[in-house]
Amino acid sequence: MALANTIENQAKPKQKPGPAWLAGLLALGRPLVMGVLNVTPDSFSDGGKFLDPTAANIHAGAMAEQGADILDVGAESTRPYGGMQPVGGDEELARLKAVLPAIAALGVPVSIDTNKASTAAWALDHGATMVNDIWGLQRDPEMAALVAARHVPILVMHNRDEADAGIDIVADVMGFFDRSLAIAAKAGIARDRIVLDPGIGFGKTPEQSLTCIARLGEFKRFGLPLLVGASRKRFINAVTPSKPDERLGGSISAHLLAVRNGAAIVRVHDVAETVQALRVAAAIEAAPRT
Repeated sequence: MALANTIENQAKPKQKPGPAWLAGLLALGRPLVMGVLNVTPDSFSDGGKFLDPTAANIHAGAMAEQGADILDVGAESTRPYGGMQPVGGDEELARLKAVLPAIAALGVPVSIDTNKASTAAWALDHGATMVNDIWGLQRDPEMAALVAARHVPILVMHNRDEADAGIDIVADVMGFFDRSLAIAAKAGIARDRIVLDPGIGFGKTPEQSLTCIARLGEFKRFGLPLLVGASRKRFINAVTPSKPDERLGGSISAHLLAVRNGAAIVRVHDVAETVQALRVAAAIEAAPRT
């Protein structure tokens, strides 16, 4: 993904949600920014901040104004380091019902962050246009069929129940993606609707998360867009001790290098700062060298 394309395309209007909205955005040839909105009490970085529907909607609008290409809304914490409180489908839907229709009305494509097919179905009925499954179609057996039937993009993320420092993490991610893509193909999900995410921080040691970003280019063998969500993750703390809300610099650094290594989309909490960083990096790359 060429950072330089960000300059040329930054002023183009957002692709309105429609059958080919993701392809339209990717065709801009610049890295896309996915803004995170957690309407949960226990997400690792911003738990509780946007549980109130008014606060959630205000924040979604702000991220849209700041340049988010996609808004990723989740109502159950999927924090990668434990401590989250699993919620049933009814509670997850109750949180979403208070915010998702209004967020979808902003005109920015909305991704639903859930591993429950029933929740995804409701969200798709009420304005979401993409599914973000942190178990990559391998946890809920109904998810692949739903995505295929709705003809929506699917974000397939690598995950593990627990980290294992002794494994080759890149090989593990490759094998996981192979299994997910086989499930997708069997269900009839069009390949051009799939995005792959190595799952930074999920079932990985901090060192393995760093490795996945450093070797991101190896996942390009699948020929599919790659997403990296390194925002405020614990691996940053392993390099430079910091609390989640003190990791902006590390998050931006990780995402710039992820884009350099092939990421087409970055998933972030800090939209304005990330958009600025991408534009400045693009300007530097495009600057005359003589």
